[in-house]
Amino acid sequence: MLKNFRYVLILLSLIILTNCSSSVDTSKFSVDEYFNYAMKLYNDEDYELAIQEFQNFLLQYSGSSFNDDAQYYYAMTYFKRGQYLLAAYEFSKLIRNIPASPFVPEAQFMLAESYYQLAPPYQLDQAYTKKAIEEFQAFIDFFPADKRVAEAERKIKELTERLAEKEYQSGLIYEKMEYEKAAIKYYAFVADTYHDTKFAPLSLYRKIQLEIKKGMKTEAVADINTFLNRYPENEYANEIKKIETQLVEAK
Repeated sequence: MLKNFRYVLILLSLIILTNCSSSVDTSKFSVDEYFNYAMKLYNDEDYELAIQEFQNFLLQYSGSSFNDDAQYYYAMTYFKRGQYLLAAYEFSKLIRNIPASPFVPEAQFMLAESYYQLAPPYQLDQAYTKKAIEEFQAFIDFFPADKRVAEAERKIKELTERLAEKEYQSGLIYEKMEYEKAAIKYYAFVADTYHDTKFAPLSLYRKIQLEIKKGMKTEAVADINTFLNRYPENEYANEIKKIETQLVEAK
């Protein structure tokens, strides 16, 4: 009975291994046939096998006319599998090694998109967020007429808001801990660096409040002028005007 059970297990293992491996002999394929075979795997969403075949193709036919096609779809296969760091690496290889390829604009966008997918919530380290912004900006700079520029700009704005929120929240934490100099420093950084985000007026508003609290009237007046010039329609604008009036009357 035990021998029969072992036999069944071995048989099942062989069936699984056979089904998971390619039954296609690619050694007799021409360059065109091999590339088309790898593309069929990609289009059929058999990404695990497609990765192997694109990799083999690039090793065997590195000088072929399909080299950039294979490199691009090799990178795309990693992207489709959610392996964004590997995808970014392979997209960057295409851009670096085959700069004349018609796939370069697409590869540059997907390189940025790979880092965009890796960008975490604002509470975590934002290295990938910064990298995504950098690569989307490179896409805009090099391919300003591309139809995806608007999407790249939208994603840069989204990611920049995330960076601003991280710094703003740090300012709030220091303010709650009553480390007011540190809080002012963070609020100033947000207001100066991320002035086009929703966190800039918030930061400037809180900075003004802290400056008044600490008796820094000259600094507060300067920041009030900056606030009213930059954000005249902001929800805090009227309150800021009243503070300005109070400071003037107190002189």
